[in-house]
Amino acid sequence: MNASQRGFTLIEVVVTLALIGLLAGMAAPLTETVVRRGKEQELRTALYQIRDAIDAYKRAFDAGYIEKSLNNSGYPPNLQVLVDGVRDVRSAKGAKFYFLRRVPRDPLATVKRDDEGGWGLRSYDSTAQSPREGEDVFDVYSQARGKGLNGIAYREW
Repeated sequence: MNASQRGFTLIEVVVTLALIGLLAGMAAPLTETVVRRGKEQELRTALYQIRDAIDAYKRAFDAGYIEKSLNNSGYPPNLQVLVDGVRDVRSAKGAKFYFLRRVPRDPLATVKRDDEGGWGLRSYDSTAQSPREGEDVFDVYSQARGKGLNGIAYREW
């Protein structure tokens, strides 16, 4: 073999690089979709955990385990109460009910509110179409802009 027969030609190298570039270009959108789907699953899980804890708080209130007052709707005053716990009024030893280990963060929110995990809060006396904060937390919603892969706006999940 002489020196001119060894190695790759310039055309072979260019064709190979073009094929690799084409495959990488096809894989990039797929990777982006997989990452987005993962964040949306985190959002679903976090919303489920918080809403389940709010419902458990309301059930404990209705059952008489949490101190009642005339103006109280039965929903927690903020999300941190679900973590800090509330005193069981039926317990002589001052036991507490805990509903969450921690307040999950909104994985899609650009707003970084440390006190409530970045969530939008809806009070009991506000509507679902126009949620606003109040004296209690009836529901939470994501403050992320845009729509999910399912076509529904994140704030409506």
